[in-house]
Amino acid sequence: MKNETLYKYFEGVASFEEEEKIREWLKASEKNQKQFLQERKLFNALVLFADKNRKEIPEFSYRKHNRSFYLRELLKVAAIMTIAFSLGYFLSINKTEETEEPLFMQTITVPDGQRIQVSLPDGTKVWLNTRTEFSYPVHLATGKRFAHLSGEAYFEVSKNEQNPFTVYTSKGTIEVLGTHFNVQDYPDQDLFETTLMEGSVKVSSHSDPEESILIQPNQKAFLADGKLIVNQVNDFDPYSWKNGLISFTEIPFEAVMKEFEKYYGKQIIVKNRNIKNYSYTGKFRLSDGLEYALRVLQEDIYFRYSRDSENQVITIE
Repeated sequence: MKNETLYKYFEGVASFEEEEKIREWLKASEKNQKQFLQERKLFNALVLFADKNRKEIPEFSYRKHNRSFYLRELLKVAAIMTIAFSLGYFLSINKTEETEEPLFMQTITVPDGQRIQVSLPDGTKVWLNTRTEFSYPVHLATGKRFAHLSGEAYFEVSKNEQNPFTVYTSKGTIEVLGTHFNVQDYPDQDLFETTLMEGSVKVSSHSDPEESILIQPNQKAFLADGKLIVNQVNDFDPYSWKNGLISFTEIPFEAVMKEFEKYYGKQIIVKNRNIKNYSYTGKFRLSDGLEYALRVLQEDIYFRYSRDSENQVITIE
Protein backbone atom coordinates (compact mmCIF):
# COMPACT_ATOMS: atom_id res chain seq x y z
CA MET A 1 0.00 0.00 0.00
CA LYS A 2 1.37 3.42 -0.94
CA ASN A 3 2.26 5.67 1.98
CA GLU A 4 0.45 8.52 0.24
CA THR A 5 -2.82 6.57 0.42
CA LEU A 6 -2.26 5.66 4.06
CA TYR A 7 -1.56 9.29 4.98
CA LYS A 8 -4.73 10.40 3.23
CA TYR A 9 -6.57 7.83 5.37
CA PHE A 10 -4.88 9.08 8.57
CA GLU A 11 -5.75 12.66 7.62
CA GLY A 12 -9.40 11.75 7.03
CA VAL A 13 -9.41 12.79 3.37
CA ALA A 14 -9.28 9.38 1.69
CA SER A 15 -12.10 8.52 -0.69
CA PHE A 16 -14.60 5.76 0.09
CA GLU A 17 -12.87 3.53 -2.50
CA GLU A 18 -9.45 4.16 -0.92
CA GLU A 19 -10.82 3.33 2.53
CA GLU A 20 -12.22 0.06 1.22
CA LYS A 21 -8.87 -0.84 -0.35
CA ILE A 22 -7.10 -0.17 2.93
CA ARG A 23 -9.55 -2.38 4.85
CA GLU A 24 -9.06 -5.24 2.39
CA TRP A 25 -5.29 -4.73 2.47
CA LEU A 26 -5.29 -4.91 6.30
CA LYS A 27 -7.24 -8.17 6.24
CA ALA A 28 -4.76 -9.73 3.80
CA SER A 29 -1.82 -10.24 6.20
CA GLU A 30 -0.22 -9.42 9.55
CA LYS A 31 2.67 -7.86 7.64
CA ASN A 32 0.29 -5.26 6.24
CA GLN A 33 -1.10 -4.57 9.69
CA LYS A 34 2.41 -4.01 11.05
CA GLN A 35 3.20 -1.60 8.22
CA PHE A 36 -0.05 0.25 8.93
CA LEU A 37 0.85 0.65 12.63
CA GLN A 38 4.41 1.74 11.84
CA GLU A 39 3.19 4.44 9.47
CA ARG A 40 0.58 5.53 11.99
CA LYS A 41 3.23 5.85 14.72
CA LEU A 42 5.38 7.97 12.43
CA PHE A 43 2.37 10.10 11.55
CA ASN A 44 1.53 10.61 15.24
CA ALA A 45 5.14 11.51 16.03
CA LEU A 46 5.00 14.26 13.40
CA VAL A 47 1.76 15.55 14.89
CA LEU A 48 3.23 15.68 18.39
CA PHE A 49 6.39 17.36 17.10
CA ALA A 50 4.37 20.02 15.31
CA ASP A 51 2.21 20.69 18.34
CA LYS A 52 5.28 21.12 20.51
CA ASN A 53 7.02 23.51 18.15
CA ARG A 54 4.09 25.38 16.61
CA LYS A 55 4.48 28.47 18.83
CA GLU A 56 8.27 28.59 18.48
CA ILE A 57 8.47 28.93 14.68
CA PRO A 58 7.34 32.17 12.98
CA GLU A 59 4.59 31.80 10.40
CA PHE A 60 6.69 33.27 7.58
CA SER A 61 9.49 30.73 8.05
CA TYR A 62 7.18 27.93 6.93
CA ARG A 63 6.35 29.72 3.75
CA LYS A 64 9.96 30.62 3.08
CA HIS A 65 11.11 27.03 2.85
CA ASN A 66 9.08 24.64 0.70
CA ARG A 67 9.91 21.57 2.74
CA SER A 68 8.86 23.22 6.01
CA PHE A 69 5.74 24.61 4.39
CA TYR A 70 4.74 21.16 3.10
CA LEU A 71 5.25 19.69 6.58
CA ARG A 72 3.17 22.44 8.12
CA GLU A 73 0.31 21.86 5.70
CA LEU A 74 0.45 18.11 6.25
CA LEU A 75 0.44 18.54 10.00
CA LYS A 76 -2.37 21.07 9.95
CA VAL A 77 -4.62 18.35 8.56
CA ALA A 78 -2.95 15.58 10.53
CA ALA A 79 -3.61 17.37 13.81
CA ILE A 80 -7.27 16.70 13.24
CA MET A 81 -6.75 13.39 15.00
CA THR A 82 -4.99 13.72 18.36
CA ILE A 83 -4.56 9.99 18.63
CA ALA A 84 -2.14 7.27 19.46
CA PHE A 85 -3.46 4.51 17.28
CA SER A 86 -0.97 1.74 17.94
CA LEU A 87 -3.77 -0.28 19.50
CA GLY A 88 -3.28 1.78 22.65
CA TYR A 89 -5.56 4.18 20.78
CA PHE A 90 -8.48 2.13 22.02
CA LEU A 91 -10.11 4.14 24.72
CA SER A 92 -11.51 1.43 26.97
CA ILE A 93 -12.14 -2.29 27.25
CA ASN A 94 -15.52 -3.24 28.64
CA LYS A 95 -17.66 -6.35 28.94
CA THR A 96 -21.15 -6.30 27.52
CA GLU A 97 -24.17 -8.10 28.89
CA GLU A 98 -24.68 -10.14 25.73
CA THR A 99 -21.11 -11.33 25.19
CA GLU A 100 -17.82 -11.90 26.93
CA GLU A 101 -16.02 -10.51 23.91
CA PRO A 102 -14.15 -7.26 24.80
CA LEU A 103 -15.51 -4.02 23.38
CA PHE A 104 -12.74 -1.79 22.02
CA MET A 105 -13.58 1.90 21.79
CA GLN A 106 -11.80 4.32 19.48
CA THR A 107 -11.75 8.06 20.14
CA ILE A 108 -11.13 10.96 17.77
CA THR A 109 -10.53 14.50 19.00
CA VAL A 110 -10.82 17.42 16.58
CA PRO A 111 -8.79 20.55 17.48
CA ASP A 112 -9.72 24.19 16.97
CA GLY A 113 -10.54 25.26 13.44
CA GLN A 114 -10.54 21.75 11.96
CA ARG A 115 -13.08 19.11 10.92
CA ILE A 116 -12.87 15.49 9.85
CA GLN A 117 -14.93 12.74 8.21
CA VAL A 118 -14.85 9.16 9.49
CA SER A 119 -16.52 5.94 8.34
CA LEU A 120 -17.77 3.58 11.04
CA PRO A 121 -17.63 -0.23 10.80
CA ASP A 122 -21.33 -0.46 9.83
CA GLY A 123 -20.90 1.93 6.89
CA THR A 124 -22.23 5.01 8.72
CA LYS A 125 -20.46 8.23 7.74
CA VAL A 126 -19.81 10.95 10.31
CA TRP A 127 -18.48 14.48 9.90
CA LEU A 128 -16.97 15.91 13.09
CA ASN A 129 -16.91 19.64 13.70
CA THR A 130 -14.20 21.63 15.47
CA ARG A 131 -13.48 20.93 19.16
CA THR A 132 -15.41 17.66 19.03
CA GLU A 133 -14.63 14.37 20.78
CA PHE A 134 -16.17 11.24 19.29
CA SER A 135 -15.96 7.60 20.45
CA TYR A 136 -17.27 4.45 18.76
CA PRO A 137 -16.70 0.67 18.87
CA VAL A 138 -13.98 -0.58 16.54
CA HIS A 139 -15.89 -3.80 15.84
CA LEU A 140 -19.59 -4.65 15.91
CA ALA A 141 -19.02 -7.77 17.99
CA THR A 142 -21.95 -6.98 20.29
CA GLY A 143 -24.37 -6.33 17.44
CA LYS A 144 -25.02 -2.87 18.83
CA ARG A 145 -24.47 0.37 16.92
CA PHE A 146 -23.71 3.41 19.03
CA ALA A 147 -21.37 6.36 19.53
CA HIS A 148 -20.54 8.93 22.21
CA LEU A 149 -20.38 12.58 21.18
CA SER A 150 -19.13 15.74 22.85
CA GLY A 151 -19.31 18.65 20.40
CA GLU A 152 -21.01 18.64 16.99
CA ALA A 153 -21.37 16.00 14.29
CA TYR A 154 -23.32 15.32 11.12
CA PHE A 155 -24.41 11.71 10.60
CA GLU A 156 -25.38 9.70 7.54
CA VAL A 157 -26.47 6.49 9.25
CA SER A 158 -26.49 3.23 7.33
CA LYS A 159 -30.04 1.81 7.51
CA ASN A 160 -30.64 -1.31 9.60
CA GLU A 161 -34.17 -1.71 10.94
CA GLN A 162 -33.19 -4.60 13.23
CA ASN A 163 -30.30 -2.67 14.75
CA PRO A 164 -30.92 1.02 15.56
CA PHE A 165 -28.02 3.46 15.82
CA THR A 166 -27.78 5.45 19.08
CA VAL A 167 -25.85 8.66 19.77
CA TYR A 168 -25.16 9.45 23.42
CA THR A 169 -24.31 13.00 24.54
CA SER A 170 -24.03 14.62 27.95
CA LYS A 171 -27.53 16.11 27.72
CA GLY A 172 -29.52 13.64 25.62
CA THR A 173 -29.81 10.55 23.44
CA ILE A 174 -30.70 10.20 19.76
CA GLU A 175 -31.97 6.90 18.29
CA VAL A 176 -32.21 6.26 14.55
CA LEU A 177 -32.65 3.45 12.02
CA GLY A 178 -31.17 5.14 8.96
CA THR A 179 -31.13 8.88 8.38
CA HIS A 180 -29.18 12.15 7.94
CA PHE A 181 -29.05 14.46 10.95
CA ASN A 182 -26.89 16.98 12.85
CA VAL A 183 -26.24 16.91 16.62
CA GLN A 184 -24.74 19.70 18.69
CA ASP A 185 -23.85 19.35 22.38
CA TYR A 186 -20.67 21.17 23.41
CA PRO A 187 -19.74 20.70 27.08
CA ASP A 188 -19.07 24.44 27.55
CA GLN A 189 -22.46 25.45 26.13
CA ASP A 190 -26.05 24.95 27.31
CA LEU A 191 -27.27 24.12 23.80
CA PHE A 192 -28.43 20.59 22.98
CA GLU A 193 -29.86 20.39 19.48
CA THR A 194 -30.69 17.72 16.91
CA THR A 195 -31.61 18.76 13.35
CA LEU A 196 -33.05 16.23 10.91
CA MET A 197 -32.44 16.37 7.16
CA GLU A 198 -33.72 12.93 6.13
CA GLY A 199 -35.55 10.00 7.77
CA SER A 200 -36.77 10.20 11.37
CA VAL A 201 -35.13 10.18 14.79
CA LYS A 202 -36.21 9.87 18.41
CA VAL A 203 -34.68 12.39 20.79
CA SER A 204 -34.71 12.10 24.58
CA SER A 205 -33.33 14.35 27.29
CA HIS A 206 -31.28 13.29 30.30
CA SER A 207 -33.05 15.94 32.38
CA ASP A 208 -36.31 14.02 31.87
CA PRO A 209 -35.50 10.45 30.70
CA GLU A 210 -39.16 9.58 30.20
CA GLU A 211 -39.67 12.45 27.77
CA SER A 212 -38.88 11.61 24.14
CA ILE A 213 -40.06 13.04 20.84
CA LEU A 214 -39.99 12.01 17.19
CA ILE A 215 -38.91 14.65 14.70
CA GLN A 216 -39.43 14.76 10.94
CA PRO A 217 -37.20 16.11 8.14
CA ASN A 218 -36.56 19.88 8.29
CA GLN A 219 -37.26 19.94 12.02
CA LYS A 220 -34.95 20.38 14.98
CA ALA A 221 -35.36 19.43 18.63
CA PHE A 222 -33.61 21.45 21.32
CA LEU A 223 -33.65 21.90 25.07
CA ALA A 224 -35.28 24.99 26.59
CA ASP A 225 -35.70 25.20 30.37
CA GLY A 226 -35.21 21.45 30.62
CA LYS A 227 -37.91 20.64 28.06
CA LEU A 228 -37.55 19.40 24.50
CA ILE A 229 -38.96 21.82 21.92
CA VAL A 230 -39.49 21.15 18.19
CA ASN A 231 -39.11 23.91 15.57
CA GLN A 232 -39.22 24.00 11.79
CA VAL A 233 -35.87 24.59 10.05
CA ASN A 234 -35.84 26.94 7.08
CA ASP A 235 -32.18 27.95 7.04
CA PHE A 236 -29.61 25.16 6.64
CA ASP A 237 -26.59 27.47 6.33
CA PRO A 238 -25.45 26.72 9.90
CA TYR A 239 -24.87 23.09 8.86
CA SER A 240 -22.60 23.89 5.92
CA TRP A 241 -19.65 23.41 8.30
CA LYS A 242 -19.85 19.81 7.03
CA ASN A 243 -18.51 21.14 3.71
CA GLY A 244 -15.82 23.25 5.36
CA LEU A 245 -17.84 26.48 5.37
CA ILE A 246 -18.96 28.86 8.09
CA SER A 247 -22.16 30.44 6.74
CA PHE A 248 -24.37 33.23 8.10
CA THR A 249 -27.67 34.71 6.98
CA GLU A 250 -28.62 38.04 8.57
CA ILE A 251 -26.85 37.19 11.83
CA PRO A 252 -25.93 39.96 14.33
CA PHE A 253 -22.20 40.69 14.51
CA GLU A 254 -21.98 39.56 18.12
CA ALA A 255 -23.61 36.22 17.23
CA VAL A 256 -21.07 35.80 14.41
CA MET A 257 -18.29 36.29 16.98
CA LYS A 258 -19.88 33.59 19.18
CA GLU A 259 -19.72 31.19 16.24
CA PHE A 260 -16.07 32.09 15.69
CA GLU A 261 -15.41 31.32 19.35
CA LYS A 262 -16.90 27.87 18.82
CA TYR A 263 -14.93 27.14 15.66
CA TYR A 264 -11.55 28.51 16.70
CA GLY A 265 -11.50 28.04 20.49
CA LYS A 266 -10.66 31.67 21.28
CA GLN A 267 -12.53 34.11 23.48
CA ILE A 268 -13.75 37.18 21.55
CA ILE A 269 -14.71 40.30 23.51
CA VAL A 270 -16.77 42.89 21.61
CA LYS A 271 -16.27 46.35 23.14
CA ASN A 272 -17.42 48.32 20.11
CA ARG A 273 -21.12 48.91 20.85
CA ASN A 274 -21.77 50.42 17.42
CA ILE A 275 -21.33 47.09 15.64
CA LYS A 276 -22.93 44.66 18.09
CA ASN A 277 -26.25 44.56 16.24
CA TYR A 278 -24.89 44.83 12.71
CA SER A 279 -26.32 41.91 10.71
CA TYR A 280 -24.06 39.92 8.45
CA THR A 281 -24.65 37.51 5.56
CA GLY A 282 -21.72 35.63 4.09
CA LYS A 283 -19.52 32.54 3.99
CA PHE A 284 -15.99 31.74 5.10
CA ARG A 285 -13.86 28.67 4.56
CA LEU A 286 -13.14 27.14 7.93
CA SER A 287 -9.55 26.45 6.86
CA ASP A 288 -8.86 30.16 6.14
CA GLY A 289 -8.70 30.86 9.84
CA LEU A 290 -10.10 33.44 12.25
CA GLU A 291 -7.90 36.40 11.34
CA TYR A 292 -8.75 36.09 7.66
CA ALA A 293 -12.47 36.14 8.53
CA LEU A 294 -12.00 39.24 10.70
CA ARG A 295 -10.14 41.04 7.90
CA VAL A 296 -12.98 40.27 5.48
CA LEU A 297 -15.52 41.65 7.97
CA GLN A 298 -13.44 44.81 8.31
CA GLU A 299 -14.12 45.53 4.64
CA ASP A 300 -17.82 45.99 5.47
CA ILE A 301 -17.67 47.18 9.07
CA TYR A 302 -15.16 49.52 10.67
CA PHE A 303 -13.54 48.05 13.75
CA ARG A 304 -10.12 47.28 15.14
CA TYR A 305 -9.04 44.20 17.02
CA SER A 306 -6.13 43.20 19.23
CA ARG A 307 -4.77 39.76 20.15
CA ASP A 308 -3.70 38.39 23.49
CA SER A 309 -2.01 35.20 22.29
CA GLU A 310 -1.06 34.04 25.76
CA ASN A 311 -4.67 33.98 26.97
CA GLN A 312 -6.22 33.18 23.57
CA VAL A 313 -8.35 36.34 23.67
CA ILE A 314 -9.29 38.70 20.82
CA THR A 315 -10.76 42.11 21.63
CA ILE A 316 -12.94 43.95 19.07
CA GLU A 317 -12.73 47.73 19.53
